[in-house]
Amino acid sequence: MEEIDRRVSGLLDDDSRVLSLGGDHSITWPLVRAQAKRFPGLAVLQFDAHPDLYDDFDGNPLSHASPLARIMEAGLAKRLVQVGIRSTNAHLREQVERFQVEQVTMRGFSPDLVLDFGAAPVYVTLDLDVLDPAFAPGVSHHEPGGLSVRDVLTVLERTRGRIVGADIVELNPLRDPVGITAAVAAKLVKELAARISGDAIGETRTQPRSRDRN
Repeated sequence: MEEIDRRVSGLLDDDSRVLSLGGDHSITWPLVRAQAKRFPGLAVLQFDAHPDLYDDFDGNPLSHASPLARIMEAGLAKRLVQVGIRSTNAHLREQVERFQVEQVTMRGFSPDLVLDFGAAPVYVTLDLDVLDPAFAPGVSHHEPGGLSVRDVLTVLERTRGRIVGADIVELNPLRDPVGITAAVAAKLVKELAARISGDAIGETRTQPRSRDRN
């Protein structure tokens, strides 16, 4: 965890943008910790079938089921929006209330969803199990009734805000024998990289030019 934080912080200090590939969802905590130091007021947009807000999971507070709890309790994100949630329990609902998480569950999801983060920097964490298993069977925890690939792309396209970094996690090749999920992940990498790069270019263009002191 410390090494992830250190290396990503170094990249951000060089004005790079970072798109990270998992691994399981536990990597998101140190990734966001590094991003929050570089981008104050960070918001997190999470695509996931599960809230991943356990105080600890099987006695492990740093598990793949707990990264968003660590992020929120440390105050690393000023806002957390979760999209695609369809598996929860009483403890997780308590955590949602405790951290004032905004959830768009599958029951309430609409393809015309527009998320507006205003001027806040946004970090996107995308767990591939947010997708219905028909589109992404190569994950460890199947949850039927999820989003389509097009749903995710449309939400990302309509999201208003400055996306500064992202991760894509939970690809399990052992459950992806013909590479369907890997192909989906590659598509999402391209789309997120294009959005992050475009937002970075737009940010540079809107910065005031320094005056010529000569």
